[in-house]
Amino acid sequence: MATRSKALDPVADNSLAAKGYAHPEVLVTTEWLAAHLDDPSIRIIESDEDILLYDTGHIPGAQKIDWHQDLNDAVQRDYVSSEQFEKLLRAKGIDKNTTVVFYGDKNNWWAAYAFWVFKLFGFENARLLDGGRIKWEQEDRPFTTDVPRYASTSYKAPARSDERIRAFFHEVRAHSDSGKKLIDVRSPDEFTGAKIHMPDYPQEGTLRGGHIKGAKSVPWARAANPDGTFKDSQSLRAIYETEKGLRKTDDIIAYCRIGERSSHTWFVLTYLLGYESVRNYDGSWTEWGNAVRAPIEKGGEA
Repeated sequence: MATRSKALDPVADNSLAAKGYAHPEVLVTTEWLAAHLDDPSIRIIESDEDILLYDTGHIPGAQKIDWHQDLNDAVQRDYVSSEQFEKLLRAKGIDKNTTVVFYGDKNNWWAAYAFWVFKLFGFENARLLDGGRIKWEQEDRPFTTDVPRYASTSYKAPARSDERIRAFFHEVRAHSDSGKKLIDVRSPDEFTGAKIHMPDYPQEGTLRGGHIKGAKSVPWARAANPDGTFKDSQSLRAIYETEKGLRKTDDIIAYCRIGERSSHTWFVLTYLLGYESVRNYDGSWTEWGNAVRAPIEKGGEA
């Protein structure tokens, strides 16, 4: 369950509170960030699908986190160890009292993923820039190619706490078999099995197309406005509750292809709508679609 952190309250924004979110304190606006670029208690992190985008220009003071190299283990399919995470944050000038503001391209798609990984390590002072890179750029706010350097910290990382917000294959299988709520956030063609990857991407990575039995299709980007900001709570409830029948007390697992798009939906349900039990299945379709005897469904309403 999402909890309000007192450390984050001072940066809450009234314009975000007006959108009716359960936890508006996990977001900051572009206006707020522009006014706090020189705040020494803040570190800005850019995390993009396009890993070269940062080098072309980024928000002043922002540092880059590469989702693949910095957050994923180089050998086994898992996230970095506590020791590796600790080393990363120390090098970025982050400690437990630092407020970390994430942003990125594609409606904060990968920024939400980085946020989620930080939460696996129990990092509390994390936020998303509402609208991400696209809104900052549309408002003609400054970019720079200067790469900042910050003094190293003595941050101590705890052990990962996966079970609260992360789901594994055997848990998803039991969840599906028991008829509990599953949300497939991929594109409609991926859900039906017509494609095994997003449109306009190479069709590779899995042997079979389709979706997990009982899953409902809610493409992740439906939660965003054209400028990259999140839709207000009323609009979000219309999608997830009126249209798909979810409830705040439901036990929900979200998935996509590798867990990045579903981290965006996890954020929406957990922090913006205040759902009590939402887990991200990061193995997602690249695991399920290749697993021996994993049951799938094709077609259906997407």
